[in-house]
Amino acid sequence: MRICRFHTQDNSLPSIGYLDDSDQVIDLTSFQITQMKSLFDAEKRALILAQLQNLDIPKLALQEVTLLAPVDDQEVWAAGVTYLRSKTARMEESDFSATAYDKVYDAPRPEIFFKSMPGKVVATGDAVGIREDASWNVPEPELALVMDTQGSVVGYTIGNDMSSRDIEGENLLYLPQAKMYDRSCSLGPWIVFGPDETEARQWTIGVKITRDGNVVFEGETSINQIKRSFDELSDYLNRSQSFPSGSVLLTGTGVVPDDDFTLEEGDHVAIRVSGIGELGNPVTTV
Repeated sequence: MRICRFHTQDNSLPSIGYLDDSDQVIDLTSFQITQMKSLFDAEKRALILAQLQNLDIPKLALQEVTLLAPVDDQEVWAAGVTYLRSKTARMEESDFSATAYDKVYDAPRPEIFFKSMPGKVVATGDAVGIREDASWNVPEPELALVMDTQGSVVGYTIGNDMSSRDIEGENLLYLPQAKMYDRSCSLGPWIVFGPDETEARQWTIGVKITRDGNVVFEGETSINQIKRSFDELSDYLNRSQSFPSGSVLLTGTGVVPDDDFTLEEGDHVAIRVSGIGELGNPVTTV
């Protein structure tokens, strides 16, 4: 079940939509569904699906709507060093930080950090940012877990954890500045409800970066290369804190551009997860 947030040219207020198999959008406003979190409940989703089969409801072509980031007021967090390649890449950023990344990869407790308030999350089609005071900026394509108030994984979307690697590599204490700034987090294009972890681990995740119409980086890996279970990541995120509206957790990256690559203004980043779709963003300087 694919659920999106969107608005139309005639109505700038956000609406919640169901995407059918033909990529047409059904506005769920008539079902009193006005927020994504209203569909975190599986029974409510099943009820709406059953009703949709018996009703003749107007549909919108996907091209007729503007997709918004699929979050209401959920905080976005992120986990790091969850793929073997990500550990290697993070260690290469700085000898100063290498020991910390090596230890967290094997430690029981994962690396988890705050990424973005919901109002600062960028939607598909909008620009992601590279810091003007950084010289090594990269996208990090990630599967994002959507969790309810109890910390249970109810759905999935695609995330881009934009990062300034030179800032992080200079000093590990600069991680917040390397990770959290305007347009540093993108989510979308929608949430997929229904699949369990076993199914999600069969998906692939890849990224393609184009510059002036040419592909300058492309890579892909399997979601199954994530070392930690989704329940384990969720458990640590939800310890000693609460999320009244649920939360979103980025699960780390396993596709990393070469060390001599950095994003430039005007680039385009396209992240595809086989079981979800594609999140695409142009790049701008912030």
